[in-house]
Amino acid sequence: MPLVGAALAVLIGLTLGLLGAGGSILMVPALVYVLGIAAKPAIAMSLPIVGATSLVGAIGHWRSGNVELRTAIAFGAIAMIGSYAGAQLSTLVSAAVQLTILGIVMFSAAISMVRGIASTSDAAADAVPRSKGRIVLLAATALAVGLLTGLVGIGGGFLIVPALVLLARVPMKHAVGTSLVVIAMNAASGTLGYAGHYDVQWTFLITFTAFAIAGILAGTHLVRFVSQRALRRTFALFLLGLGTLIIYQNRSVFLPSSADANAGAGPDSPGTMITGDSSCC
Repeated sequence: MPLVGAALAVLIGLTLGLLGAGGSILMVPALVYVLGIAAKPAIAMSLPIVGATSLVGAIGHWRSGNVELRTAIAFGAIAMIGSYAGAQLSTLVSAAVQLTILGIVMFSAAISMVRGIASTSDAAADAVPRSKGRIVLLAATALAVGLLTGLVGIGGGFLIVPALVLLARVPMKHAVGTSLVVIAMNAASGTLGYAGHYDVQWTFLITFTAFAIAGILAGTHLVRFVSQRALRRTFALFLLGLGTLIIYQNRSVFLPSSADANAGAGPDSPGTMITGDSSCC
């Protein structure tokens, strides 16, 4: 794996460790726009990387007593259904559509992260009344997060954390660790959904994952020394810019007659597979 790939893996893991949510959204853009992997295989490859990295982070939080396992299993079980369905649905849409959705999700993540600084808190959770409607909304959120995970290869922590705090009444201190468990479950289900559709270079996948794990371990250690407010604002601005770029690269989705169709779908056609002799890795 090239040095730039190792650096990106560490950066993604570091961001995930520092923020607890949002870091994995960088995985697909890194694989597609920097390492030159076609979009569809990149999305399929991102899921085991995100899952393994999140699982390692979750173990650290669990040891610190910051994981509500029962809630994670209940939320994650529903999300896994959505994730598997999203992976199957991906075969029916083009790579450009998937990347466009990813760009839109980045905008949503940026807004969620900025708003979450003030609104996602234990006090805000107390303001949400207990009701059957809240449970239904929580289940719907889990299903939607899973669907996005399978369709565009994101962890969905920026949606999971607020849902756990506001709807499941999980204390903010525990929401990040619980979210990482859900992400790992989601990613495992999505990976199964993609099984058999694309060949991947497992040496690259394992190496990238190892560097990402090193990054999340470092991020988990450094989080106490970093201002979360400043970090989230900076990362949100970065997501806005990257999301804009991705949507622009895939503008053929909105302008089907454009000559640059599939401009942002990566170096290969949507159905191209990454095999063991791929030159990009």
